[in-house]
Amino acid sequence: MSAFTQISASLVRTLAMARKEFRQLVRDRPTLGFVVGIPTLQLILFGYAINLDVRHVPTVVLDRSQSELSRRIVGELGATQTFDVVGSIESERAAIRMLESGRAGAVVLIPPDFEQRIYRGRGAEISILADASNPTVATAVALAGQGYGSSLNARMQPFITGADSAALRLVPEGRERFGPDRDLVRGEAVRIEVLPFYNPERRTAVFIVPGLVGVILTMTMMLMTALAIVRERERGTFEFLIATPIRRGEVMIGKILPYLVVGHIQVGLILLLGALLFSVPIQGSLFDLGVGALPFLASMLSMGLVVSSVARTQFQATQLSFFFFLPSMLLSGFMFPFEAMPRAAQWIGEVLPLTHFLRIVRGVLLKGAPIESLAWEVAAILAFMIAALALATLTFRKRLE
Repeated sequence: MSAFTQISASLVRTLAMARKEFRQLVRDRPTLGFVVGIPTLQLILFGYAINLDVRHVPTVVLDRSQSELSRRIVGELGATQTFDVVGSIESERAAIRMLESGRAGAVVLIPPDFEQRIYRGRGAEISILADASNPTVATAVALAGQGYGSSLNARMQPFITGADSAALRLVPEGRERFGPDRDLVRGEAVRIEVLPFYNPERRTAVFIVPGLVGVILTMTMMLMTALAIVRERERGTFEFLIATPIRRGEVMIGKILPYLVVGHIQVGLILLLGALLFSVPIQGSLFDLGVGALPFLASMLSMGLVVSSVARTQFQATQLSFFFFLPSMLLSGFMFPFEAMPRAAQWIGEVLPLTHFLRIVRGVLLKGAPIESLAWEVAAILAFMIAALALATLTFRKRLE
């Protein structure tokens, strides 16, 4: 047999194998859905939902001046679109609670003598407390605050020098300028000082490592339970499980319990390595973190059971898990600022338990927040866990019938 004949025969066999594999691929609907769905999902998420331009940072105001000028400045800060003024507070303690719970990303503090100092030409100061546990948001707040301060001083400068300007609306009716001549102690009429809290150096590792706790648990917990039942089906031991008198709900809970311990071991390992390798601070109670992690672990394990009730092979279970994992990672605020996402993407993100767990883990570790101040996040995770466990039990029953 000539070399040409051998090559031709090999090519024919190779093409026959390729046709067979292509037909099998077309008939395998989960794999075909994976081929089409993942690029589509990534394109939609990255093209529509992911945005690095931070806008509408939830902001609360502590206005001790309560003057017309202070209210006007607060309104102008809201008009910058970086600050979304959602309410006012009465004390510094309330400001810290808002930052700890994540309900506010910035706090504007206006002192009681703000208006008087400006009119006397002594210079006034506005403080903005920024939640720097997310360095991207803190940087956006700092740039917006400093930019507005420069613009405000430029508008006030003509009144300091006595020149006319369209900015006359900033002074009371009947007055033409701020203070007496050359009476300014500072070079600017208003100084806006942005103070970064919880991560003053704005180190990325301090932001990423606590988030990795949730991301790693999402991936590993789902896969563990998803593959556990599918593996029993493939090995033929699932029939023995059906034959036992154990109830369906008991099967679900029994599958989850061992992995709750494994999950807490993973949390401890990540925190230990984060502290040793990246100097990530641990400001809060580890017990509070464990309490917050418990419903999150249960919800991820329940989702794994939902996947295992649908998938027939371990490969399909991995594919289906990825469809849940990808939106969770991108829409939770782990990689991209949650405040920068469109409203529709934020609504989807609020449904995902990883979004709420990231607020818990960063609140406890970086801010020292007690778990009581994060009760809403825990409640949202519990609601998801109950729904996922109910769905897993329902679909598991269908597989048994």
